[in-house]
Amino acid sequence: MDALLVDYFPVLLFLVIAIAIAVIAMGASYIVVRQHPDVEKTSPYECGFEPFDDARAKFDVRFYLVAILFIIFDLEVAFLFPWAISLGSIGVFGFWSMMIFLSVLTVGFIYEWRKGALEWE
Repeated sequence: MDALLVDYFPVLLFLVIAIAIAVIAMGASYIVVRQHPDVEKTSPYECGFEPFDDARAKFDVRFYLVAILFIIFDLEVAFLFPWAISLGSIGVFGFWSMMIFLSVLTVGFIYEWRKGALEWE
């Protein structure tokens, strides 16, 4: 049991130091900076303007389509780089696996294009 505790001591030490630095930084911000919030700072805002509708209102489907579009391109870039680096060692199977992956992304992109998510009004 002692050997297990010795192995995890650096992790525990790291957590203690991280928590101590966070507490010191938060405490220093209260000590150094004046805490005088005005009405403008404490007012609610959403994207720079006052909220004008209920928060439970339904969003337009274009917001979800833009989110899907971001995921499509983000995943594509995130997976294409390591694939391109290791293409020489993974062979034909890796190539066709990535082609299937890219075709799925292309289908999602075509769906968004047909829904009009790329044409913002």
